[in-house]
Amino acid sequence: MTGWRLWVSVVIFGVLAGAGLAWFTNSQTRQADRPVAGISEGDFQPGFELANMNGEPVSDGDFAGRAMLVNFWATWCAPCRREMPLLAAVSKKHEHELAVIGIAMDDAGRVREFVDELGIDYTILVGMNDVLETQRAWGNSAGALPYTVLVDSEGKIRWLHLGEVGEDQLDAELRAVVGN
Repeated sequence: MTGWRLWVSVVIFGVLAGAGLAWFTNSQTRQADRPVAGISEGDFQPGFELANMNGEPVSDGDFAGRAMLVNFWATWCAPCRREMPLLAAVSKKHEHELAVIGIAMDDAGRVREFVDELGIDYTILVGMNDVLETQRAWGNSAGALPYTVLVDSEGKIRWLHLGEVGEDQLDAELRAVVGN
């Protein structure tokens, strides 16, 4: 290839790569605070029945009459790991009116080690395919993590969030459901 053809090829490649990156970044930003597909705010939560770290079944019915903050996560997910201390603090602060439920798509042994290391004491459920199916039913068909859903005490979905949860944002959403 002659010099000018190589230069034109590099310029065209650069323009196309830049356009692709801009499109990807814009699409990620637009989807950061909403689920991929499925349920919407105001719908009734679809329910779940999954195993805890001891292999015992736990269902949404075990939390009837309480608001639920359902968080899908994994030990290998860096944003998931970063938000766990915040979720633990929220669980302690609102222990009587809010059930924080972590649903890990991971190996139970790795989850137990991680939860013990951080001192997490809210409900943790684990699984693989069953967690993926539950996550889809709860509106996240892509399986991206972390994914958080806030359900009021009547079982209605009040907030859906794809991505890492921030403290101020979570506090604002919780105030509408459980108060201070």
